[in-house]
Amino acid sequence: MVQLPRLADDTPPAWQNTSASEAKAPAPDLRGWWKAFNDPELDRLVDQALSGNLTIAQAALRIDAARTLADHRYAGFLPQFGVHTLNEPAPDSSASYFQMGFDTKWELGLFGRSTGHSRVVAGDLGIAESDRQAARVSVVAEVARSYVELRGAQRRQGLLEQLAADARDKVGLTETRVRLRLASANDLARARVEQASAEAALYEPRLAVVQSRQKLGVLLGKIEPDAALVGAGTQPELGDLRIASAPADLLRTRPEIRRAESEVLKAAGELGLARAELYPRLGLGGSLTYSARVIGRTRLSDADGIVTFGPAIDIPLFDWGARKAAADARDAELSASVLTYRQAVLEGIAEAETAMAALERQRERIAALGRGLAGVEHAAATTGTLRRLGLADGFDRVTSTAALVQARLEIAQAEQERNIAFIALYKALGGAPLPHAEPAD
Repeated sequence: MVQLPRLADDTPPAWQNTSASEAKAPAPDLRGWWKAFNDPELDRLVDQALSGNLTIAQAALRIDAARTLADHRYAGFLPQFGVHTLNEPAPDSSASYFQMGFDTKWELGLFGRSTGHSRVVAGDLGIAESDRQAARVSVVAEVARSYVELRGAQRRQGLLEQLAADARDKVGLTETRVRLRLASANDLARARVEQASAEAALYEPRLAVVQSRQKLGVLLGKIEPDAALVGAGTQPELGDLRIASAPADLLRTRPEIRRAESEVLKAAGELGLARAELYPRLGLGGSLTYSARVIGRTRLSDADGIVTFGPAIDIPLFDWGARKAAADARDAELSASVLTYRQAVLEGIAEAETAMAALERQRERIAALGRGLAGVEHAAATTGTLRRLGLADGFDRVTSTAALVQARLEIAQAEQERNIAFIALYKALGGAPLPHAEPAD
């Protein structure tokens, strides 16, 4: 019996990059983690992708193929029945010989042949199932990421349009100052450069909107992007969260680890088959044969029938060590697959820890930017008060508004990157719903 290494041997008892605040917040469901954004539009897109994505559909068909073979994995070790005929002319062409028979054979599958074959088939099925779940994990994560990027780009586009409008106002104010000889031509040139830069900055979010919509269309299995995504929407907001389970518990959901487990099982089965080839093949066989000599076109002579039944034995004697070498090679492959399994566990932990660290750093960044935004908002409010009192002009308003929009841009970008770090974390943990037809555990 093949023993997998225990996850506890390679996993730490707790995550290293979680914050104390995460312990006070509710934990999102691993199979519905995207609902932490509280965005019905995102929920709808995920549901559409799970039902319409072509990669998931391909993986499901491969599972059907693997299950069909798994359902008949013992068929080769059950009694087999067949019929055969044979026609041969006599050398002098004066007659022909006709033979018809029914035969049966039953290989007993001893020396581990049946068990090895069953393991190989079960391993193939496990690989197909883990590949399907990997597709679901990837699709859900990519849908969420593309949606977050779309809404983030739309928000940046709106803020940059405000900056461009402020830049145009500044050009107008500077032109007025030049006419009043309160500003120089160089001041006007600099204002126009700022306007051109602000308008050029709109290129990036506009392109990102198109790219995100097109990517969502592909993920949903559609030729055209979803029309509901044309209008600007609210950027998803992520609340606090916590990762309460231990690494060994959560990483069992990673399809990469499940696939590695299935690879070990398949390699064990192939080793069992290779070792079985060192021993005789034992079975039972029998036949009912009827033969006749045909003279001319229709006349039969010398017709007779015979029944045979007995053991079928195939004993390997000498093959210059080929079978032994094949068994040794399969043994080495099994050892390598066990190491691959352990490597998958270590990589999963590293990926999850990195995502947790990124999520925590983005939280700290947003907190710092929030403090800065509060100061800029206070300055903008003060400028508005001074302008109402006649103590500030349009330049002061444009300058304070531009600083406020720029601070909000930085906050929006940081929130988007935090959302993406959250998505990366749950992708690393293998978060995605299981198919409805399968049990939850």
